[in-house]
Amino acid sequence: MTMNNKTEYYRKLDQASLWHPYTRHSAVGEGFPVITRGEGVYLFDSNGDRYLDAISSWWACNLGHSHPRLIAAIQRQAGELQHCILGNLSHPGAVELAHRLLGTFPDSRRRVLFASDGASAVEAALRVAVQYRHNIGENGRCRFAAFEDAYHGDTIGAMAVGYLPAFHTAYRPLLFPVHKVRTPDCFACLPGSTPETCGLECFSAMERTIKENGSELAAVVVESMCQGAAGMKMYPAKYLRKLGELCRETGVLLIVDEIAMGYGRTGRMFAFEHAGIDPDIVCVGKSLSGGYLPMSAAVVKEEIFNTFSDRPEDHTFYHGHTFAGNPIAAAAAIECLNIYGEEKIVERAEGLGRVLAARFEAFKGLAGVTKVRCLGMIGAFDLTEQGGETGANRAQRLSRAMLKKKVLVRPLDATIYLMLPLITDEELLAETVQLLFDTVKDI
Repeated sequence: MTMNNKTEYYRKLDQASLWHPYTRHSAVGEGFPVITRGEGVYLFDSNGDRYLDAISSWWACNLGHSHPRLIAAIQRQAGELQHCILGNLSHPGAVELAHRLLGTFPDSRRRVLFASDGASAVEAALRVAVQYRHNIGENGRCRFAAFEDAYHGDTIGAMAVGYLPAFHTAYRPLLFPVHKVRTPDCFACLPGSTPETCGLECFSAMERTIKENGSELAAVVVESMCQGAAGMKMYPAKYLRKLGELCRETGVLLIVDEIAMGYGRTGRMFAFEHAGIDPDIVCVGKSLSGGYLPMSAAVVKEEIFNTFSDRPEDHTFYHGHTFAGNPIAAAAAIECLNIYGEEKIVERAEGLGRVLAARFEAFKGLAGVTKVRCLGMIGAFDLTEQGGETGANRAQRLSRAMLKKKVLVRPLDATIYLMLPLITDEELLAETVQLLFDTVKDI
C-alpha cells in the first residue's frame, strides 16, 4: 500500500469510527494529518511530512517525542510489571515516584495520591478538601471559590470549578454552585497601571469572596499564574502570594492546578514557586510522565492526610482509579525526573523563556495584534477584528496557514499561543517565532 493510499485508508476509517475531542464535526471532513510517529520536537504523518509540535501535544510533551531514555524506561518496566492496584498493595515504581516527586516541593511533608488524567487529579483534590472538613467536624464548609474563566477539566466537579460556557453549557444543571471571582488579567488592569505600580486592585474581588463566605468555603481552586484554556490569561505572582497569605489567615485551603503550568513551563518547576507560597493541595499531570502515558496526582499536605485515619472513627478516603500509579507510567515519570535533573530542563526553560519574550516584542508593532504576553515558555497574543472578520476567524485562518507550513498551533478563540517543548533549541525557537510573525502579516 502506497503512503497516499494508507493515508486515505486511515482517513476513511477515522471518519466512520472515531469521535475527536474538542473538534467540530464540520472539520472532520477536511481530512486531518494522520500522525504515525514522533521524534524530538516533531510529529510525522503517514505521508512522511514533518510538523513542528508547537503546542507540545496539548501542553504535555515537554521533553518532546520518542525521548530514548523515556522509551527505554517504558520498555524495561513493560517486561517486569504491567499493572498493580494500589489498594492494599504497593509496588516500587509508585513508591519511588511519590518520594521523588515530593523532593521537588519546597516542603516535602506531603502525600501523593495518584490518578489518571488532570481532571481526575482535580476531582480528587476537591473531594479531599470536602472530606477533610468533614473529618475535623466542619461539615458546613463544602463550597469552593474559583476564577470565572477557569478550566480544570471535564469531569463534573472539575467543570463546576472550571466552568467555561463555550465548552460546558449543556451540563450546567448538573454542576454544584461555586463562588466565582473575576479572573485577574494584567491586560484588563487600570489605565496607566504597570507591573511596577500595580496595587493589585484586582485582588479585592477574591478578598471579598473569601472573607464574606469563609464559613462555607472548603477551598479556593486556581490555575497558577496563567489561565490556559481561557486564552492564556496571565496574572502576577504577587496576586498568588497574597491569595496564599489570605487562605492561611482564614483557614481556607488553597488548591493550585499545576497540570499545564508545572514541570518547568513557567521557568520554575512549579508556577506557584514564583509566589513563594506553600499550597495545601497541588494537582499535577500532563508532563508528569513526560506526556507519554496517562498519569496525574494530587499532592496533599501531611496534616490534611492525617485526618483520614480510620481510628477511632473511619475517615478512610474511599476514592481511587483503576490505573492510579500504574507501574509503566510511573517508570516513565521517574525517568522524566531523572532527565529534568541531569539536563537542567527547568533552568533551560527559564533561559529559553527570556529568548521567547524578546522575540515576541516584534508582534507589538503589528496591526490587528493585541495583548502580546509571555510567561516562561508560553508566548501568546490576541488577534483583533479586521475588515469585518472576527479575531477568532482570523485565528483559525492563521492556524490553517501554519499547518500548511508544517507547524501545529491550536488557537483558543482569538488567542494564538506557542507552547513549544522545553527541549527546543534557541535557533528553532527564533525561526518559529519569525515564521509565525510572517504568517500573521500575510493573513
